Amino acid sequence: MAEQNIRNIAIIAHVDHGKTTLVDKLLFATDVFRANQEVQERVLDSNDQERERGITIMSKNIAIQYKDTKINIIDTPGHADFGGEVERVLKMADGCLLLVDAFEGPMPQTRFVLQHAIETGLKPIVVVNKIDRKGSDPEGAVDKVFDLMVELGANDDQLDFPIIYASAALGYARYDLKDDNLDMTPLLDTILKYVPAPDCDPKAPVALQLCTIDHSSYVGRIGVGRLFSGTLHKDDPVLVIKNNGTRYNTTIKQLMVFEKLEKVEKEAVAAGDIVAVVGVEDADYGDMVTSRDNPVQMDPIVVDEPTMAVIIEASTSPLVGREGDIVGSRQIRDRLLQEKQANISMRIDEVKHDAKVKGGALGMEVAGRGVLHLSVLMETMRREGFEFQVGRPRVLFKKDPDGNLLEPIEIATVEVPSEYAGKIIEVFGNNAGELADMQQREGHTSLAFNIPTRGTMGLSTKVLNVSHGEAILFHRFSEYGPYRGDMAARKNGSMIAMSNDKSVGYALDTLQERGTLFVGPGEDCYEGMIVGESNRDSDMVVNVAKTKHLTNTRASGSDKAISLTPPKTFTLEEALEYIQDDELVEITPQSIRLRKRILSAIERKKVANGKG
Repeated sequence: MAEQNIRNIAIIAHVDHGKTTLVDKLLFATDVFRANQEVQERVLDSNDQERERGITIMSKNIAIQYKDTKINIIDTPGHADFGGEVERVLKMADGCLLLVDAFEGPMPQTRFVLQHAIETGLKPIVVVNKIDRKGSDPEGAVDKVFDLMVELGANDDQLDFPIIYASAALGYARYDLKDDNLDMTPLLDTILKYVPAPDCDPKAPVALQLCTIDHSSYVGRIGVGRLFSGTLHKDDPVLVIKNNGTRYNTTIKQLMVFEKLEKVEKEAVAAGDIVAVVGVEDADYGDMVTSRDNPVQMDPIVVDEPTMAVIIEASTSPLVGREGDIVGSRQIRDRLLQEKQANISMRIDEVKHDAKVKGGALGMEVAGRGVLHLSVLMETMRREGFEFQVGRPRVLFKKDPDGNLLEPIEIATVEVPSEYAGKIIEVFGNNAGELADMQQREGHTSLAFNIPTRGTMGLSTKVLNVSHGEAILFHRFSEYGPYRGDMAARKNGSMIAMSNDKSVGYALDTLQERGTLFVGPGEDCYEGMIVGESNRDSDMVVNVAKTKHLTNTRASGSDKAISLTPPKTFTLEEALEYIQDDELVEITPQSIRLRKRILSAIERKKVANGKG
């Protein structure tokens, strides 16, 4: 039987196609906000990084009420590093809104998320957004969506999708481009008409599968999932069946549903709704919360394994403590152990030392799905006042039953103007990438490659450089495959400061002729800090504090004005991808600095000569 007064719908889209803005307008349309209430835009992007990066990192649940029907809306991440989140949350939905930019059409990440939706059996409602944008081609976008769905193996029912034309920014959705309504009613009515009500039996044994995990400092882990059958009550005795088959009894301490932007406590919830429960102390993805007398077991949810790890340790920089309030190794350890409880998509363990690198110190190894996945945690910590240092990300290898080395392989897709396609192929070839597919259309070429995760380090910068910023790159984990051999390291050496001093314009003017600078005048530098990239293939120790020798004579041309090129700056991801094994990224609330792991030039020489 179907629960007629509930609809569970996921919103999927490429990054920056407007899904979070669309949700804002649906909230206004259903009077979640008063007309005169000041509301921060993109309310679903609840953390600063999500707003700044324009990505959704963790899925979120909200609910709106429309025509006596509760609509649970599940916002899904669009970036592949958070792909495991996508697969899990789609299990809670009965339909999906596929949001596509009317100008750009479906993009690489559209393919990634849509493929999972089709495989899950969801029928999409295609929302063509930004129809007000100059140069938009809504009908062309629909045609491309149809072609993409055919390519992804959609069935006839899925291909017979309803279409809504919208401008989320202006707050309207229309059945036809010729319509002139200025509200979201057509989209809301289409959801009620085309998204099926949950097919479930409230009188059957309780079956709740946890798909996402929330965390509260007050109650610990909160399991969130869809109640597939039965009626769950607060204080109910239940059986928990873990993914690995182990079982134990517990009691539901708190039972909540989503209403508007909040979780609201309930005494009982019937099948079909999305619920949050407290009482499953070690709540994990895929856990079944079910009846003790008539247990129900569903297919386990497979959690993506980490493919990359870094070691985070307390900073040993001479500048430590100047910009951050939290610098101790114990405080960093406690913060990461807290993250381990709240974020089970990461693997976080204490290590005695980094065995891969000489001079490694006590730290915490954090493993995740890629550089972005790892850097989001680091960025969160620096905003909380932490100061720490991180080594180069290390790809996690495996061995097959015969002892052969396996490494993670990714599928990378690049959309680029056709004139740059050859250069893109060359870049991938130099990074052990293999061309898997190439399609040309309307002056653009779509390229697909299989490439080791090692080869994706710094790949984005190279791709943007050779395409003059016009390429769109997307990559995601595919499988573990045979190790592809050694890969070329960074060719250029580093410029390394020789002393603890402030940088001086006169010295930098001389040094910029010998490479690319990472610092400007008047910046605090220290011995072992990387202040630039040398034009040579070896490291170079430099004096950034050198000043002009003062004399009583003036020579023609000797007092030329200093003209400094702006220094190259790094984002956190770029810095992690840039450094070598003997280098570190120093991260503070105000700065991202690069440094040598061993600061002393004398000690580095001893190590190089095998005497250290």
